[in-house]
Amino acid sequence: MKIGYLRVSTEEQKPDRQIDGLKSLCDEIHIERLSATAKKKPVFQKIIRKLKRGDTLVVWDLDRAFRSTLDALLEAEKLRERGVNFQIVTLNVDTATPAGELLYTVMAAFAQFERKNLIKRTKEGMEAARRRGVHVGRPLKFSDEEIRNAHAELAQGKITLSKLAQKMNCAPSTLTESFRRLGLER
Repeated sequence: MKIGYLRVSTEEQKPDRQIDGLKSLCDEIHIERLSATAKKKPVFQKIIRKLKRGDTLVVWDLDRAFRSTLDALLEAEKLRERGVNFQIVTLNVDTATPAGELLYTVMAAFAQFERKNLIKRTKEGMEAARRRGVHVGRPLKFSDEEIRNAHAELAQGKITLSKLAQKMNCAPSTLTESFRRLGLER
């Protein structure tokens, strides 16, 4: 049996393109609606458990089934050990053939290489932005002025850090870290 798996990240995304691509190739198609970063994919896991020797798992594209190339390689190896083939439609790769298995392995290695380069370039860009004084990451909860005012209020000794944090609707550690960021002593 050829069992198709497709995933869309949100309820609003339409799986039509993937369905159209898989329906003529597969005996069954299963759709999962969740983010690629989700740790658990119940539909995918159900399909994997169902696959038998000689079956083929068919996906439209590599990123529709796996979070990373490494995940894809590990899963493809587990399937191969069970006698289950793996097919990626958009890349015309079918691990049922020696050429398809070779192509998949080489392609996966290049994809992993590119992913690591992307991570490296992202980190370099973030560091360059930090050197220029740009805040990188989650937006700050409070402005510098709000933190200086909170520090001044705390310095008067009329309020504890916990009460001040409660008043400002944050954790005490948020204030402590904000004071540290501005070089203010607590």
